[in-house]
Amino acid sequence: MSGIIKMICLILGGGQGSRLYPLTSHRSKPAVPIGGKYRLIDIPISNCINSGVRRMFVLTQFNSASLNRHIKNTYQFDSFSPGFVDILAAEQTPASDKWFQGTADAVRQSMHHLSSHDYDYVLVLSGDQLYQMDFKLMAEYHIEKGADLTIATIPVVAKEATEFGIMKVNKEGYISTFIEKPKAELLPDWKSPVPAALKRKGKEYLASMGIYIFRKEALMKLFADHPEATDFGKGIIPSAIQTRYTVASYQFDGYWTDIGNIPSFYEANLELCDNLPQFNLFDNHKRIFTRSRALSPSKFFGTAINKSIIAEGCIIHAKRIERSVVGIRSRIGEKSLVKNSIIMGNDYYQTLEELVKQADDIPMGIGKRCKIEHAIIDKDCRIGDDVTICGGEGLANTETDQYCVVDGIVVVKKKAVIPSGSKIGKI
Repeated sequence: MSGIIKMICLILGGGQGSRLYPLTSHRSKPAVPIGGKYRLIDIPISNCINSGVRRMFVLTQFNSASLNRHIKNTYQFDSFSPGFVDILAAEQTPASDKWFQGTADAVRQSMHHLSSHDYDYVLVLSGDQLYQMDFKLMAEYHIEKGADLTIATIPVVAKEATEFGIMKVNKEGYISTFIEKPKAELLPDWKSPVPAALKRKGKEYLASMGIYIFRKEALMKLFADHPEATDFGKGIIPSAIQTRYTVASYQFDGYWTDIGNIPSFYEANLELCDNLPQFNLFDNHKRIFTRSRALSPSKFFGTAINKSIIAEGCIIHAKRIERSVVGIRSRIGEKSLVKNSIIMGNDYYQTLEELVKQADDIPMGIGKRCKIEHAIIDKDCRIGDDVTICGGEGLANTETDQYCVVDGIVVVKKKAVIPSGSKIGKI
């Protein structure tokens, strides 16, 4: 298909992110660090840039200061490019004095900001998913199908289907019915035609990925006809199907995961350490962009490292690092062990003068002879010497001022101070 596709993108910044707490206590979900040096928002923005979509708005509401700062410091297009990544914060207007009430309401309240732009299609993305997709191919499919709305879908098994919007898709690729998070007893009626290989795996349910392309006029009419609808999955999509809009399914066969809670965040990070991870950070064309920090290379002193990702600017004396993600500016002391863990690193270095003046205080980073396993250490933490932090099955969910235990994973809160000799989790 030839010609320029005039498409503009709206990236949803997410709500309170309560299921990712405590990582979202001081930041929005899209601002949560991932992969040692990135933030979740870098994923949809990078997918857009790689797809030739250069006009993006990020819709924010909760804890958005760090997200706004990251976007401002990272995504700056030159004066010869029409591209931009702009923040659209929830705001009071003559039309509405309320914050965003849902995904559809966020887009509806932001549409007036698009009036000065020339576009035919609106791409709507989530800010907290991990995947690599060419949106140009999806847009070409959308146009080829003559669709008012195209939903990116992914085949899932019955166990996963109850967590997503599920649709029935005919052999021509059009969506006939849609249900949001169906109960298990309803699933037999919600199978769709899928290739034999997927059917053998039990992946007979097509789930919405929360990635949409709307024809501009169709989106505006849907909003006008359904002013009460605040969410795409619960309101706009079922209404579009019921009122005979042309709704197509764009079936995606690559890797995709929704970073919805602490376990999914933990697993998505550690899977990046696999020999051939499903999400490829080492691609010449599908690059993941992030802030350029001009940090020095990391350096190591007698450390054995296996299946781990180490970001820039680290100073590591650890004895061993095993299947872990170690973030920027991390400091890990002598004879320490880090295994199956995420160390987010630090926002800045302490100077030698600061370390001397605060000789009695615990410095930023992880001290000597520590054992960190099955844990997430948020940014700017101070962990003393001889500390054990070990998660694992059987640990009860709990919360203190310094850490949480969530589904067996110990999450040390941002800027927490853990005294020397502390024992947390499984000892």
